[in-house]
Amino acid sequence: MALTIKICGLKTPETLDAALDAGADWVAFNFFPKSPRYVTLETAKELAQRIGGRAKRVALLVDAEDSTISDVVAALKPDFLQLHGHETVERIAIIREKFGIPVIKAVGIADSGDLVHLRRYERVADWLLLDAKPPKDAPLLGGNGVTFDWHVLAGLDLAKPFMVSGGLNPSNVAKAIAVSKSGGVDVSSGVESAPGVKDTAKIKAFISNARAADRLEIEKD
Repeated sequence: MALTIKICGLKTPETLDAALDAGADWVAFNFFPKSPRYVTLETAKELAQRIGGRAKRVALLVDAEDSTISDVVAALKPDFLQLHGHETVERIAIIREKFGIPVIKAVGIADSGDLVHLRRYERVADWLLLDAKPPKDAPLLGGNGVTFDWHVLAGLDLAKPFMVSGGLNPSNVAKAIAVSKSGGVDVSSGVESAPGVKDTAKIKAFISNARAADRLEIEKD
């Protein structure tokens, strides 16, 4: 399966266009109000009109109520709902059935002991996003710019595809791909010049480096 590259937390036409022009597979919009990457429904709707069929649309939600999800779905018409909070297996199943949209479940990883949770979530999610566990004092569940040891994923055998996230940037994405053997990579703060401010050059470099690393891994196989 070809590598899936996801650029998360886009907020402006310029940075969205940069991601699309560079060949991002998925573009994600953050609907968590406490995040510096938060977008309003109106902004999301405007940005969605620029995408066309060039990339999949992802809505990032954190412990959202059904009414909030409904509003987001109406505005963005997402291809995926990314659940980045403390959603239970039961809650994920309800959301997926009610809205009929594939689900990405983010799971925090610090060490191999955290992998035990993946078996539960893969029963109800279409993709798993393995994100670095945030520091204990971090105000956000993602976008903290920290990595985890990708070696703990060695030999990971899941029924559902997974992507890695957390602290990725243009400089380390090739190593992340080589070590984790994941089906995708996700970046947010690693392509920013300041919290919530995407850098078009970094977006292009990240995608270019990820594609090159993926080609190298394919050649090895």
